Amino acid sequence: MPKPSLNSSSPAATKEVKSVAPKRSLTPRRRAREYALQGVYQSLVVRRAGSLPNSAAIAKQLAEDPAFRRCQLDLFQGIFEGVLDRADELEALITPALDRPINELSPVEHAALLIGTYELAADLSVPYKVAINEAVELAKTFGGTDGHKYVNGVLDLLAQTLRSAETKAS
Repeated sequence: MPKPSLNSSSPAATKEVKSVAPKRSLTPRRRAREYALQGVYQSLVVRRAGSLPNSAAIAKQLAEDPAFRRCQLDLFQGIFEGVLDRADELEALITPALDRPINELSPVEHAALLIGTYELAADLSVPYKVAINEAVELAKTFGGTDGHKYVNGVLDLLAQTLRSAETKAS
């Protein structure tokens, strides 16, 4: 059987193969948020299974990853511990903006919403657009196909309440 020829007039012969993996900017701050998301995710999964999460064990496990040393440790600790310490309060803020019970959210979107809400409510040094964008990027990277759109919509609603002066000024 003859081999197909790759003549230059063939459209397939002129196409370059490009990587389908998205390029991600893994700054120390982004890495910190990604590790925080992974830790919050683990905590949610353990909690949904009916157990009490051990935040120290989760943080220790995350720190064993060689790439962890390239994250901004104080930001990771602030977000991870802040979300876990204030989970009930954050969920109370999130719930009115949802169109379904919070326990029906995927754990990734739930974790991204907790992180975004934490940054909106507790870390005023982070501009509201950055807090929303970072949570959306986490949902894009780790979540389902359109989960980031849901996260964006919910956090946008929350920003109007939690950061009303800032949202009106922009």
